Amino acid sequence: MDVLGILHIVFASAALIFGAVVFARPKGNRRHRLIGRSYTASMIGLNGTALCIYDLFGGFGPFHWAALGSLVTVILGIVPAVRKQPTKSWIERHAQFMSWSYVGLLAAAAAEVFTRVPGLRFWWAVFAASLAIILAGAFVIGHFSPLGRLLIDPGKKRA
Repeated sequence: MDVLGILHIVFASAALIFGAVVFARPKGNRRHRLIGRSYTASMIGLNGTALCIYDLFGGFGPFHWAALGSLVTVILGIVPAVRKQPTKSWIERHAQFMSWSYVGLLAAAAAEVFTRVPGLRFWWAVFAASLAIILAGAFVIGHFSPLGRLLIDPGKKRA
C-alpha cells in the first residue's frame, strides 16, 4: 500500500471516530465545535485522497463521484454553522447535512468491508451494504430530527 492509501485509511478512521463522538455528545458547546472541526478536516482529507486514487478504474470512476457528493454534504453542513443563516433554521440544516455526510461515510465503510467477503460479487456487495446503511440512516435522521419527527407525527407541534 502506498502513502496515499495509508493517508486515506487514516483520514477515514479519524472521520469515523470523530463523527461518532459528535453524535454521542451534547451539541452546541465548545467541545462539539472542536470535535466537529476535526471531523470536517478528516472528511476533507478523506475525500481529497479519494479523488487522487485511481487504482480501481484507472481513471475517474463512480467512487470519485461519491467523494464529490460527500464533499458537498460536508460543505453544505458547514456553511449554515459558520454563517448562522438562515436565522431560524441554520441548526437544523447543519444537523441534516452533517448527519447525511456521516451516513455516507458509514455506507462507504460498509461497502469496503462487504467487498472483502469471499463469494460476494463486488458491485452487489457495494450496493447492498450502501443501501442498508442509507436506509438505516434515513430512519435515524428522520426519527431524531425535528423535521423528521414532524413528518412521522404531523399532529405534534415543532419545538
